[in-house]
Amino acid sequence: MTFSQAKPDARSLHKSRVVAVTGATGYVGGRLLRAFEARGIPVRCLARRPEALEGRVAATTEIRSADLRRIEEVTAALEGVDTAYYLVHSMGSNSRFEKEDRRTALEFARAARTCGVRRIIYLGGLGAGAALSSHLSSRQEVGRILRESGIPTIEFRASIIIGSGSLSFELIRSLVDRLPVMLTPSWIRTLTQPIAIDDVIAYLVAALDLPVEESEVFEIGGPEQVSYGHLMREYARQRRLRRIVIPVPVLTPRISSLWLGLITPVYARVGRKLIDGVRNETVVRDPSARTAFSVAPRPVREAIAVAIADGVSPETRWTDAASSGGSFRRRSPIPLRRQIVDSRWVAVPFPPEAAFHPIQRIGGRTGWYYGDALWHLRGFVDLLLGGVGMRRGRRDPVDLAPGDPLDFWRVEAFEQDRLLRLVAEMKLPGRAWLQFRVEPTREGSIIRQTAFYDPHGLAGWLYWYSVAPIHKFVFPEMLRRIAAAAADSAGIEPPPKRP
Repeated sequence: MTFSQAKPDARSLHKSRVVAVTGATGYVGGRLLRAFEARGIPVRCLARRPEALEGRVAATTEIRSADLRRIEEVTAALEGVDTAYYLVHSMGSNSRFEKEDRRTALEFARAARTCGVRRIIYLGGLGAGAALSSHLSSRQEVGRILRESGIPTIEFRASIIIGSGSLSFELIRSLVDRLPVMLTPSWIRTLTQPIAIDDVIAYLVAALDLPVEESEVFEIGGPEQVSYGHLMREYARQRRLRRIVIPVPVLTPRISSLWLGLITPVYARVGRKLIDGVRNETVVRDPSARTAFSVAPRPVREAIAVAIADGVSPETRWTDAASSGGSFRRRSPIPLRRQIVDSRWVAVPFPPEAAFHPIQRIGGRTGWYYGDALWHLRGFVDLLLGGVGMRRGRRDPVDLAPGDPLDFWRVEAFEQDRLLRLVAEMKLPGRAWLQFRVEPTREGSIIRQTAFYDPHGLAGWLYWYSVAPIHKFVFPEMLRRIAAAAADSAGIEPPPKRP
């Protein structure tokens, strides 16, 4: 990666400056944080789930707990900050994301002005005209709110980002990899100007030292204007896949979004917002970024080649962001009064690290040890309801950390060889958790598996009693097979099946 405007004494220049990054648990923010850490620049991360960053950042990085919707928390976290990067959005929100983005940007701008922040750097979206989609309009409205704060703001506007783990690229990858014959709506002919993720990071880093006195808007993109269809064909060419593309004259946004949800990691709620946006051309009309910065964006062919070479387990993914689930609560304690509990346990004759081995690998490609067809059926129903479904998988086949997506769950708590607690992000009339706890004993360990459910109203109770019969045979067998898998990893005979 090449960063523009680097100076020999860049580290010493930044030692006395505090740089804040919001969205560091997301796709772009996570990459930007790594770039700053590689350059030795101290960073303060503002995160509503700070536990997702603990153990993953350099010693020069400070983590502050802050919900951007709460001005008192943001004000405290921005105290002493010189430059703040605003890299968050609410596209995965269950509610009207435009309203959520507007509110969050206003609170952030107020807090930044109160704290004397000297510069804001924001990444928004390209697009022009009165007929912009709600998604693109919201991204540009956020930029306007930040500029009107009175703080000099550098707003970058980009089209789709090409990189392993990015929402746009993973959508293209999934469609082309899985469909030998593609029925394509009219939006694949829309022009876009893709940019590689490394080039986006280069612009964001260079903006830290760009001499500006007033707010500026820079449109950034690669050197080519291409269609979405061209991107699919280029990906297929590089992967040596033969694909047939058949245009379909009428395909509504809702049908398109459901189709994307069935084939790709994108679920229907986000899919509708994406489809609504791709009808707008997103091309660079103002070339001023090319003269203001020394970044030379790479062509589409090279950007796709790099994304393919990075593989399917990149350092950051779009699903890492809390907004990808739309329902994340920074603290979602298991309720004590209304909760329904389904708990069971099994004793195993081996130590906690062996007992925890299969638990740590649950979900994703490993599966759920029993009834995988039922789990995927529940995920399919969730997709039809506009939920996340099962296509997010896992960030890593072994490592877990709080905040990680895991199929239609998210890791809420994790203690190595002791505890895994998942909070549900599927559509349901209530809140649900699935917890695994391993306790040491004199003879070995106890694996305790517990489902907690907090029903919301009559619908919540009806839902629970409709699925309880399924739980009665899925959960016991799942626990037994987890114990058997733990025995395999420990090289010990599995415990007998409990009556």
